[in-house]
Amino acid sequence: MRSILAVGPILGIDPGITCTGYGLIEAVGDRLILVASGDVRPSPSDSFPLRLKEIFDGLNALLASHAPTGVAVEEVFLARNFPAALKLGQARGVALLVAATHHLPVFEYSPTQVKMAVVGYGRASKEQVGLMVSRLLNLSRPVASEHAADALAIAICHIHSTPAHSANMHPARNAGRVARLQTGVR
Repeated sequence: MRSILAVGPILGIDPGITCTGYGLIEAVGDRLILVASGDVRPSPSDSFPLRLKEIFDGLNALLASHAPTGVAVEEVFLARNFPAALKLGQARGVALLVAATHHLPVFEYSPTQVKMAVVGYGRASKEQVGLMVSRLLNLSRPVASEHAADALAIAICHIHSTPAHSANMHPARNAGRVARLQTGVR
């Protein structure tokens, strides 16, 4: 009899100043289970510091009510618009602060890593990511929010990057990747 490996719940966060997506999933055996997903949307009329506080409060309440075992966050990518990238970095900092406040480990993944883990192609479109998230979570319809779908993809990426779990879910496909992760070679 095959043992069931349980991972989770893992909270994925797609930080943004206008909308921060979140997705909470749990892995049991070879199944990914959607626990919760949605958005924290600060009021656009609020000042920047108040928006950051709304993101903090929303994520803090989520962590308090669901008690995940870890948080996965997308790394900041290089952007052409420096002021927008700076604001994104500050929203990301709030997400990291909330995780630290709850004493949770934080795992960071690049957008390319997330797309590779979910779609198998590092330059996948947002539509492709959303479709695969729905398929991997066995949902009857796509996730309503693009930001929540991205957050779920980040959580899925983390679970697929956990060597023991990725080997359990996809033994043939991940055999080489698991060995590379264990040796530190990418």
